[in-house]
Amino acid sequence: MSTKPPPAAATRSRRLGHTGVGAIGLGAMPLSIEGRPGEARAVATVHAALDAGVTLIDTADSYHWHTGETGHNEELIARALASYGGDRDRVLVATKGGRGRPGDGSWTVTGTPEQLRRACEGSLRRLGVQTLDLYQLHKPDPDVPWADSVGALRDLLDEGKIRMAGLSNVDTAQILEARDILGDGLVSVQNRYSPAVRDGEPELELCERLGLAFLPWSPLGGLSRSSLDGPSREQRPAPRFAAFHEIAAERGVSPQRVALAWLLARSPVVIPIPGASRPETIRDSAAAAALTLTPAELSRLTIAR
Repeated sequence: MSTKPPPAAATRSRRLGHTGVGAIGLGAMPLSIEGRPGEARAVATVHAALDAGVTLIDTADSYHWHTGETGHNEELIARALASYGGDRDRVLVATKGGRGRPGDGSWTVTGTPEQLRRACEGSLRRLGVQTLDLYQLHKPDPDVPWADSVGALRDLLDEGKIRMAGLSNVDTAQILEARDILGDGLVSVQNRYSPAVRDGEPELELCERLGLAFLPWSPLGGLSRSSLDGPSREQRPAPRFAAFHEIAAERGVSPQRVALAWLLARSPVVIPIPGASRPETIRDSAAAAALTLTPAELSRLTIAR
């Protein structure tokens, strides 16, 4: 029997539907959009995440840079998984449909049932699977009735094209309506939430009440990158983030690791999905699963607004 300790992200698991996943996921968007790394570093980043115990990878068909690159990130993830020498069966890939990128830096929203079906089928091909683990409606389309967009997910569930359904960028009323349509097929909500942006509290509280996983995107927004020796003069944090940097210095870890540990302490349904484009970044993020903050530290962070 191996005496090697489990990876940090595996030491605290969370529930996503009926599936257990590592407490920290990987937001794969930086691997494919503007300023993306080369293929070798991108694949190394995914492999580093898996080695660190990450078992949830979040992607989308719209995560690309240039015109004509729809699905760039999904194809990258598929290649990275195919070349990984470890256990791939434990990895849950979550993707999204309903948004587009014309290639000029802008984002579009198209939530018609026809588009969502086409997007789902494209994601199935690019990821090389018969069923998507988790398919998320990327953003509500104001020009399409919400029930119609969510109904498309219901159809995909019934047809076995997706195993679980999720929502992104939604409010509490939309979550409740979707729950009525999807029932237990709805397992997650992905909204922006971080030390800097906390207006997603109502949605987080509703997810906890309903037993839905809450996946904060951009969970590190607002925190400057700094060394373990502390931020430089140019990196001095805003006063409301000072406590994250202070506790990080006291613990000898990065402020980002403290922020992710704070998010995990917010609720047992939270599964942060920090973005990464370097192996060392995702390794540091994954280590947050093993960092338990004290009640006194959590109090300092909670009032740091």
